[in-house]
Amino acid sequence: MSNDYRPMWKELGLDLDAHDALLNVLNQGYGDIYLAQENRPQTMGYFDFVMSEVHGLRIRELLDEKDQGRKIVGSYCVFVPEEIVLAADATLVGLCSGADFALEEVENWLPRNTCALIKSSFGFKLGKVCPYLECADMIVGENTCDGKKKAYETFANLLENLYVMDLPQVKSDAGKALLAAEFDRFRQAMEHLTGKPITAQSLKYGIETVNAKRAALHRLYTLRHADPAPISGLDALLANQVSFYDNPARFTESVHKICDELESRIAEKKGVFPEKTPRILVSGCPQAVPNWKLHHIVETSGAVIVGEESCVGERGTRNLTDDTGEALEEMMEAVVDRYFQIDCAIFTPNADRLDHIRQMAADYKADAVIHYSLQSCQPYLMESLPVENTLKNQGLPALRIETDYSMQDAGQLKTRIEAFIEQLR
Repeated sequence: MSNDYRPMWKELGLDLDAHDALLNVLNQGYGDIYLAQENRPQTMGYFDFVMSEVHGLRIRELLDEKDQGRKIVGSYCVFVPEEIVLAADATLVGLCSGADFALEEVENWLPRNTCALIKSSFGFKLGKVCPYLECADMIVGENTCDGKKKAYETFANLLENLYVMDLPQVKSDAGKALLAAEFDRFRQAMEHLTGKPITAQSLKYGIETVNAKRAALHRLYTLRHADPAPISGLDALLANQVSFYDNPARFTESVHKICDELESRIAEKKGVFPEKTPRILVSGCPQAVPNWKLHHIVETSGAVIVGEESCVGERGTRNLTDDTGEALEEMMEAVVDRYFQIDCAIFTPNADRLDHIRQMAADYKADAVIHYSLQSCQPYLMESLPVENTLKNQGLPALRIETDYSMQDAGQLKTRIEAFIEQLR
């Protein structure tokens, strides 16, 4: 990092020694995984800078916003509507949950076989190493899976500012009514937090801002359909991950710059991997910073990842919100309509998700699908076998991967993935 941010981190209450250890691992991993790639788009330099300052300059920006009276809202899930946060003149940021930390202490609070994502959220709090968590004025949890639902009861003992949003589990009229009621309750909570009423004008601004960000990512996704692949799966994953941290307008502009370069690459038939390299679609659990393990293994094993059917990927950004409404009630209904289409594995039945996996495989010209599940993540583990069997019955090779955030199984995974890729050649 270009500046000494230690006084800022100390003021936030971080454990400086533990935080230094985390950053050292993060920087080493980023260099070994990202900067070791060849033939990267030059415009990825912006995202390299973002990662070099992810706990520095970006936190300074957020604290400057707080000094100016703006509230910071931390979130663990794509079901938290950024449109409503922006409409209340607040900023939404994703919270750290992509690496193991303080595991021994975490297991004093949670069962050992709790999924890695939940344990990570506790670890970053107990270890005092997440500046986003510590600078947030409100932390929004959501009752997706049963694990999270019960974990938030415990997490509330560690936080003074936890807000929990209930979510439907069934795609039905009653489920949609529940989501509408919860989004309206969240709107009121945001107004109370900021002291600013959400108006039709402010919500339209929020919708337009988030739509622009998602549209930029949609453009990136479309360009990944090309063969040879103009960008690695690792770099595309990074763009998706940074979308949860960065200033929305600046992020949108930066993604369009990448897309401009990728269009030139496609016209020149210039790829990051040779033409006809086996193309893999990854489906399943979200992958937050710094969870780059699967993408790194696949792309150093002879294949390229061309798409992510994930909340940190196309599932989280697939649909735009209808921006044609004029009244506040119309726009709130449009926000509900948009988020109710997310096909998270919490829903039952969830046929839409399987349809989307098949459609994405066709659109991205994928040769195979890897279904990625975190250990003890019951919703995605339960869906993994039906997904694999359905795809195989339709002639599309599929591989189920169940793992966690550690590197202990990296060698075993690489052996399985190399054998799977070899079968595709």
